[in-house]
Amino acid sequence: MEFSCALDLITESRYISFEGCKPTTSQKLLHCLGTKDLSAMAVAMKLLFLLVCSYHSLLAHARHGPNYRVLATGSPSPDAACTELKAVLPSSGGGAVVPLHHRHGPCSPLPSKEMPSLDEMLRRDQLRAGYIQRMLSAGTNGTRDRAQQSEATVPTSLGSSLDTLEYVITVGIGSPAATQTMLIDTGSDVSWVQCEPCPECSSQVDALFDPSSSSTYSPFTCDSAACTQLGPEGNGCSSSQQCQYIVHYADRSSTTGTYTSDTLTLGSYTISSFQFGCSHAASGHDDKTDGLMGLGGGPQSLVSQMAGTFGTAFSYCLPPTPASTGFLTLGASSGGADFVTTPMIRNDQIPTYYQVALEAIVVDGTQLDVPPSVFSGGSVMDSGTVITWLPPTAYSALSSAFRAGMAQYPPAQGRGAFDTCFDFSGLSGGGGVPSVPPVSLVFAGGAVVNLDVDGIMLGNCLAFTATKDDNSGSIIGNVQQRTFEVLYDVGQSTVGFRAGAC
Repeated sequence: MEFSCALDLITESRYISFEGCKPTTSQKLLHCLGTKDLSAMAVAMKLLFLLVCSYHSLLAHARHGPNYRVLATGSPSPDAACTELKAVLPSSGGGAVVPLHHRHGPCSPLPSKEMPSLDEMLRRDQLRAGYIQRMLSAGTNGTRDRAQQSEATVPTSLGSSLDTLEYVITVGIGSPAATQTMLIDTGSDVSWVQCEPCPECSSQVDALFDPSSSSTYSPFTCDSAACTQLGPEGNGCSSSQQCQYIVHYADRSSTTGTYTSDTLTLGSYTISSFQFGCSHAASGHDDKTDGLMGLGGGPQSLVSQMAGTFGTAFSYCLPPTPASTGFLTLGASSGGADFVTTPMIRNDQIPTYYQVALEAIVVDGTQLDVPPSVFSGGSVMDSGTVITWLPPTAYSALSSAFRAGMAQYPPAQGRGAFDTCFDFSGLSGGGGVPSVPPVSLVFAGGAVVNLDVDGIMLGNCLAFTATKDDNSGSIIGNVQQRTFEVLYDVGQSTVGFRAGAC
């Protein structure tokens, strides 16, 4: 057996963690794996398994059977080393690929690495999820969200909460290109960066974009098609000949300035006439990023604008931890044998959101007893919502089944939206790690997505919670999307999932 084949066989184990192995010892044992003596090989493999698994992990594995998965608890410290992209390359059909980083991790170009507390993260997430659910309800009823609209004192295009966004990419804007570090968001359409002059802008990692330094900068006029496309609630052209955009977000942050176009550098590609907002005033935006890249389904989004260049498909892979690297792809392949796919659902009343039909949930091989009607509200795939929000009936069944599978761990007090939490303190002293039952999401068309272990729990809690009622649509958050290449093929009206992509 070749060394690489032996290593592949072992590393494909779904419930063995290799973190903490001593390289020198592992190399010696892998050398044993190269022998043609089958008995020696068997001994070497057993020794390797003993090395990489702690005593407590082995007990847990023996007690629960092969379906259970080892969970790595804790999060990287601010000075943790960055793990560069080591994934299988994305299924790009020659499109643009750029690295994607968690904004608080060691790979991030942002200066601040301090994670918000779990309580604060959940508070922010509830704001975003609540807004999306209200928009879904308004779109279903064919009406606008009057309550949210009445809160605005200026014409406004409402957006989802900004401060839950966790992933950033680095692009170039202008000629010559000025580096800009931008949040990505599938729940937003209008892209923007902070621009000179900007007396009300917050500090950021890169220099403010200076329109006067770009030879290709071109603001839109109020009577242009691009400005009209923003709609009466998204532009404020009454006192200016240049198109003025305005976006208010659900967390009360906002951005306003000139709607314009300029050259965009994305990976190795240079694209002319990219439309974005040049923000001259931003409030509530203090995360050191330079702006936002909208990946929604509306006409202003990067995806819609680049359809003529890259086609109508894009994908991303959110890394398993803040210390690792993912990617964003424009011009992604329309899928392949490695993808499971489900139909994409679009609503003309709310074109920003990409929806799918979640039909069932499976815990440790058993499908939850949830009536199909509970999932009839559809599910939004959202990169900006952190956890997954389910109708109460579905969440209650999931919580009960998961608690049963975690019966060996004492329950812990809930936190914020989390009420299914566990006490792992007894493991820390002995170096053990908890094991969790597998969870799968089943979508229309038979697509079964077996969640990565990092996509099941957040800290010591199940990374799911309940919406306000069974009439609310679900939201598939970014925790559950981790390690998958998630493909949005608008042209083919499908959403795909490729496991183990980053």
